[in-house]
Amino acid sequence: MPLVLGVDGVTLASFATAGATLVLAVATFASVRSGNRSARLAEQSLLAGLWPVLTTARPEDPDQKVMFVDDHKLVVPGGGAAAEATDDAIYLAIAVRNVGPGLAVLDRWWLAPERLGGDRGHAEPGDFHRLTRDLYIPPGEFGFWQGTFREPGDPEFVRAATAIRDRTAITVDLLYGDHLGAERTVTRFVMLPRPDDRWYATVSRHWNLDRPDPR
Repeated sequence: MPLVLGVDGVTLASFATAGATLVLAVATFASVRSGNRSARLAEQSLLAGLWPVLTTARPEDPDQKVMFVDDHKLVVPGGGAAAEATDDAIYLAIAVRNVGPGLAVLDRWWLAPERLGGDRGHAEPGDFHRLTRDLYIPPGEFGFWQGTFREPGDPEFVRAATAIRDRTAITVDLLYGDHLGAERTVTRFVMLPRPDDRWYATVSRHWNLDRPDPR
């Protein structure tokens, strides 16, 4: 009998030790998992403070004079856009506002001579045109995007010129990011003709390139 009781006591002690170890392991795993989740949330909150988000400028924003390298000038009204076609060049500009908390650095653009909805995906980044200079829009401020076509024989030149002269809608996708070159976003703008020969500007969709889209 003493031997049996001794064996049972050792067994019970082993079970107790194993149970305590399991509880400690579970607690450690939960703590690590919670810590990792907290770290991810903290990182996302930090990055969210750098995210720029572009939309159209407000109608009450003042007109902006947009100069091109050949000294050509467009005047872009608040909440609007401007477009002009000559025999040698296509000039385009959109008044934009950064409603995000981070600095927006405009990098590339893509154009379609028609109205594309948000259900149509954006082009591949490699198909976008690189701006000849970065354009910076501080958080909470307004500014502009500008683009040109300068090869009259290029099919894109011809299509853009036709859309401008026929006064049909034009879609412009802008690719931009923060000042670190991260958080790349594509925002779709649509230029719509007004009765007074000027252009409205609207926004239909934003796409995240460096992380899953929120919807």
